[in-house]
Amino acid sequence: MTTKNYDYIILGAGSAGCVLANRMSEDKQHKVCLLEAGPEDKTPMIKIPGAFAYFMFKTKYSWGFDAKPVSDIRKGQPVHSPRGRTLGGSSAVNGMVYIRGHQTDYDTWQDLGNKGWGFDNMLPYFKRAETNQRGSDEFHGADGPLYVSDPINNYTLNTSFIQAGQEAGQPLSTDFNNTNTFEGVGFYQFTIKDGERCGVSRAYLKPVKHRDNLTIHCDSQIKRIIFKDKRAVAVEYEQNGIIHTIQANKEILLSSGAFGSPQILMLSGVGDQTELAEHGIDVIHHLPGVGKNLQEHADACVLQANKKTDGFTFSPLGLLKLVPDTFKYLHNKTGKHANSITHAGGFIKSSAEHTVPNLQIHFVPLLFDDCGRDLKLMSKHGYSCHVCLLRPESRGTVSLRSSNHYDPLEIDYNFLATAADRKQLVDGIRQVRNILAQPGFDSHRGEELYPGKDAQSDDEILQKCKDRLGLVFHPVGTCKMGYDSEAVVDDQLKVHGLSGIRVIDASIMPTLVSGNTNAPTIAIAEKAADLILAGE
Repeated sequence: MTTKNYDYIILGAGSAGCVLANRMSEDKQHKVCLLEAGPEDKTPMIKIPGAFAYFMFKTKYSWGFDAKPVSDIRKGQPVHSPRGRTLGGSSAVNGMVYIRGHQTDYDTWQDLGNKGWGFDNMLPYFKRAETNQRGSDEFHGADGPLYVSDPINNYTLNTSFIQAGQEAGQPLSTDFNNTNTFEGVGFYQFTIKDGERCGVSRAYLKPVKHRDNLTIHCDSQIKRIIFKDKRAVAVEYEQNGIIHTIQANKEILLSSGAFGSPQILMLSGVGDQTELAEHGIDVIHHLPGVGKNLQEHADACVLQANKKTDGFTFSPLGLLKLVPDTFKYLHNKTGKHANSITHAGGFIKSSAEHTVPNLQIHFVPLLFDDCGRDLKLMSKHGYSCHVCLLRPESRGTVSLRSSNHYDPLEIDYNFLATAADRKQLVDGIRQVRNILAQPGFDSHRGEELYPGKDAQSDDEILQKCKDRLGLVFHPVGTCKMGYDSEAVVDDQLKVHGLSGIRVIDASIMPTLVSGNTNAPTIAIAEKAADLILAGE
């Protein structure tokens, strides 16, 4: 066993942890240690934007979690729930879409009692983090580590979708991250720079890895946090079969995500005392909200056959068509491999009663289901339109299966638990069907493969949604910020009832944001670094 001292110990090198490692080590007086359970991000597949589906199969760089099976969801098969497991965390394996959500998401956080977390407070951190290809303006930055770019459209189907969306009455949005143009259909922006992924490892960590006051350990599985008189003072982790203990002079910053952060707290004796006792874990602090309030974007799809062959297929011929693009990418980082395939989408309302879009659409020029693992489906010509609930009412949980730090959590999303969630999803499928029925798709439209023409009633559509229900890889909320009975951290991100420890990642979101969660998580870490360095 070895023991070393650091001022700040960061647990998890994901979208928050890499930001913190950068900002906390800027002052050379601070000794900072960053621990990551996964390996270094050395594989070239991380760099290639078009290769992100690779990580749905390769568990070396993804946790590859499966949620608790539910009899009427995916016909009893577990919902696959991958999370990044390398430097950069999920930003190393995600679809790279850069979305912040709607202004009201953050104003809601503030209305819940979290002072300083409204949209006006958060916007400067979004801008600080960003270098946007389009330059700076009221909503965008041009000097940050994270590069944000426009896609190069490689598929005519994307143009058909945007045309059809407008024909269905949706506005055209040229910037989903501008409050004034959030609603509508259009092209997303991506964290891609010069044809390569620009995740947080590339943006924040690699430029500062040389700092003498920053130590990075990969392949380091956290065993527990050690407390003394309710103060977090040290961390135990396992690396190559050896248990190490490192001490924190100032604070431990827990940034292991919506699954990892509550797991580490519970393994350390912080959580619901009854649940901890079931696993023989000594209770350090009874905090029943740990692992509760899990939220995720439930996702349902419409799958349509394509009369043309201008989309992407995972067939031998489809892969053969990519050979020229492979040479383009190897030569000068251009072509289809230099882009994500999720170019087009939008934010729409399921019905007129909503004042703010409550659905997000992801359009893809292929038949896509089960996180891209259904290769038989992807071998056919077609296109998909996925619709997800932006602000679900349903709340799930994550809980321990044992006291072993290598055992995965039990993940229970509790999807579609409320009538409102079910209605919004069904209405969303109807909205998507309407878009796909517009003239913009006339030259492409074949048979609706799913839900299929026989699914017309609300109950029939709902069951079809459940049979292929997926998610958009946006788990949040399991260490929620706030002051109610389920809150885990306060608005300074300090764990209630303890000292020397903060949680800084997507798990602190009290409610799910209206869109992809990578950019908000980065902004949370930027703000947290300011709070810590200001002594708050």
